[in-house]
Amino acid sequence: MGTISSENNLRRKNYIAFFDLDDTLIRANSGKLLAKSAYKQGMMSLQDLIKAVWLLLLYKFSLLDSEKIIAGMVKWLAGVSEKSVIDLSSELFEKQLLPKITEEARKEIQFHKNKNAAVVILSSALSQICQAAADHLEMDDVICTIIETDGGICNGLTAGKPCFGNEKASRLKEYCEKNNSKVSDAWYYGDSISDIPVMQIVGIPVCVNPDKKLLKAAHKNNWKIYLWK
Repeated sequence: MGTISSENNLRRKNYIAFFDLDDTLIRANSGKLLAKSAYKQGMMSLQDLIKAVWLLLLYKFSLLDSEKIIAGMVKWLAGVSEKSVIDLSSELFEKQLLPKITEEARKEIQFHKNKNAAVVILSSALSQICQAAADHLEMDDVICTIIETDGGICNGLTAGKPCFGNEKASRLKEYCEKNNSKVSDAWYYGDSISDIPVMQIVGIPVCVNPDKKLLKAAHKNNWKIYLWK
């Protein structure tokens, strides 16, 4: 995980507001765009690109376990240098993702900063993408999916479980405990049915442009619903 603020600074915050990245802070899927950019730059084969698109379709229609999908999505990185991934992610963020950060997201982050809250990205997206977004938005920390490396070379595996579903909820709880912050005081902003495990444990869940299943759960549980442009 990349960090911006020290642990001691986070302990002085009133509470923590967690934000998903894809389709929440940004109106795009960073994994899909990263794969396309990698292919254009010759870092990914056509076969791997087709596989990535297929996995994204399975994800969209919930036809395969999400952890397996994420694990499959990162296999193309095997043999790629970590520096190349960082450079590719930085370029992708500047050219394609930065324009897709919504004004509502910026205002919401500032809203929490004004209340002396820590603002943290909690996402299944890769750390290099999340860190670029966190740096630009001056957020306090990043909790996300990390790729294993050996001597600066990616091996196509994730370091631990992908930050998704129940794993995302577990990491949020651990993070709050580490920083002496109550989960019941935390906010979480997400867009997908996969975010429900997190929504169920935080004090204030916020559904941003929710998919149909999350929208149904939001109405049932009286969760906040924000429609951002």
